[in-house]
Amino acid sequence: MLRIAVQSKGRLYEDTMNLLAEADIKVSSSKRTLLVQSTNFPLEVLYLRDDDIPQSVATGVADIGVVGENEFVERGESADIVEHLGFSKCRLSLAIPKEVQYNGLEWFNGKKIATSYPNILRRFMDDHHIDIEIHVITGSVEISPGIGLADGIFDIVSSGSTLISNNLREVEVVMRSDALLIGNQHLSEEKKATLEELLFRIGAVKQAEDKKYVRMNVPKDKLEEIIEVLPGLKSPTIIPLADEQWCCVHTVLDQKRFWEIIGRLKNLGAQGILVTPIEKMVL
Repeated sequence: MLRIAVQSKGRLYEDTMNLLAEADIKVSSSKRTLLVQSTNFPLEVLYLRDDDIPQSVATGVADIGVVGENEFVERGESADIVEHLGFSKCRLSLAIPKEVQYNGLEWFNGKKIATSYPNILRRFMDDHHIDIEIHVITGSVEISPGIGLADGIFDIVSSGSTLISNNLREVEVVMRSDALLIGNQHLSEEKKATLEELLFRIGAVKQAEDKKYVRMNVPKDKLEEIIEVLPGLKSPTIIPLADEQWCCVHTVLDQKRFWEIIGRLKNLGAQGILVTPIEKMVL
């Protein structure tokens, strides 16, 4: 049985549980229970505070864990990065009152900065030879300048709306972060095999992200031109139709270029274009 540590609440919790569900791993989402076992996969979920997850994986309390890269780097625990999961993206940034004139990192010399990430901040400032006073806060960091507790802050930024509502502006991005799957460095062979199966399922889900399955009828005399337009995985599937002048083409398109490509296909004579979402994709 493989044990995974998951944040007990918040966006990272929701994204992680959605990923497990998409991988067809059934787990109760009740956060009243600390440890919950999957009903259809050799996995049990341990719900923890996000800042406890790196240590729990490093010490073997959990075998693997999902944690923000920012939290993993801050804690500095000895665990392996198994995979970047690509969700719960954010950045760690320096911010100051928006009315203050900013002329570069030198502004921070001699200033007091409030943060929940003192280790990352200290390394960054030492690398740039900036001398600051760090005030460690575990709660609402963004209110610190407004109440005179600090000159600026170093904190997580997603949309930036929290900074705006506290009369702050982002001046330096120190680190970009997403969710990591981390693993204990001494997993048994049995647990490694279970982890490989989990990674296979996660990979199939991630491959399908932002992909659409497209079917269309195309005139045979335009088939070569249409194939050149299609950025398929290898080559599209081509199926003959009752009308010998036409065929049906099946392919996969990336959402980012979807409308651009569909427009070109229509101009080449494609008709009856049917688009469906993809849940999983195994390459």
